[in-house]
Amino acid sequence: MMVVRPCRASDLAGVEKVVTQNVARISSVPHNRDKLSERIDHSIRSFAQDASVEGMEFYLFVLEDPETGEIRGTSGIAASAGNGQPFFNYRLDDLIHSSQQLNVHQKVPVLYLSHALTGKTQLSSFAIESGLHGTEAFSLLSRARLLFIKQHREKFGDEVIVELQGVVDENGDSPFWDSLGRHFFAMDYATIEHYQGIKSRSFITEMMPPHPIYVPLLSEAARQVLGQPDSSAEETCRLLYREGFKPGEFVDIFDGGPTLSAPLEQLQTIVNARTKSVKRTESSMGLRYLVSNQSFDEFRCTLGQLTDGIGDTLRLNSQVVSQLGLEDGDEVHYVAV
Repeated sequence: MMVVRPCRASDLAGVEKVVTQNVARISSVPHNRDKLSERIDHSIRSFAQDASVEGMEFYLFVLEDPETGEIRGTSGIAASAGNGQPFFNYRLDDLIHSSQQLNVHQKVPVLYLSHALTGKTQLSSFAIESGLHGTEAFSLLSRARLLFIKQHREKFGDEVIVELQGVVDENGDSPFWDSLGRHFFAMDYATIEHYQGIKSRSFITEMMPPHPIYVPLLSEAARQVLGQPDSSAEETCRLLYREGFKPGEFVDIFDGGPTLSAPLEQLQTIVNARTKSVKRTESSMGLRYLVSNQSFDEFRCTLGQLTDGIGDTLRLNSQVVSQLGLEDGDEVHYVAV
């Protein structure tokens, strides 16, 4: 029975293994051990409500197999995208070019460098073992974050965003990057991805052109992938669409991948989650639910079977109750898988 919990310092090796073997790019978690250790420490201080990270909280969760102690996945929440620095994207908009003399009225798509999403609550750092794709554990790892946000609403914003990986070819190259960013950085896609994982993103303002980019001037390959997720992110994309996320006008500045967004209060997990007190039982009957305790620094979320009746008490299997660190009478949040 998998459990989602806050990441600990002792999880470093397990997190590193999951991140480095993950198929989809997750630039929000560096592939450098020292930087990864710093990111975990940032999360630990955030859960400890350390004043040094106030306004820049980052919460990293792990998917753990309690029977073996093995780390099987990661997911995170940045309370404020950018963590105190500008959070850059391209905003895709249209310019109208017209000439009365030539009787031409042309709508031209243009990319504008923007940091309008700075400060939004951001879901990030999702990585899971390949063998768990298509399983309930995938949903558990992603959606547990939303139960955490619902319980601690005051720490997060009114809108949630998610960046999805843009299209990368079989050689690991990004058509969007090769057509645009590479001209200004003289680096291949793999190199710039490495740097954005271990460096401050201030280099974006130092190197990227501040002027609008006319999309028709990009290569045909770049135009075709603009705003499209990579095939490795398809399962994540489907889950987020079911939650209520939608693609908008913003795309990633490196690979052109889509940025999804949604009002927090309209997300399905937030809307449908309910709260009741629990009572132990030895049976396991009913439908499958995500169930979480209401702790902050000792947050736990797992899967359990239960029958939701009209009363104020849920009968929950003893093993699930123990996994969540609960006693009879404690309250849980729960939502259907």
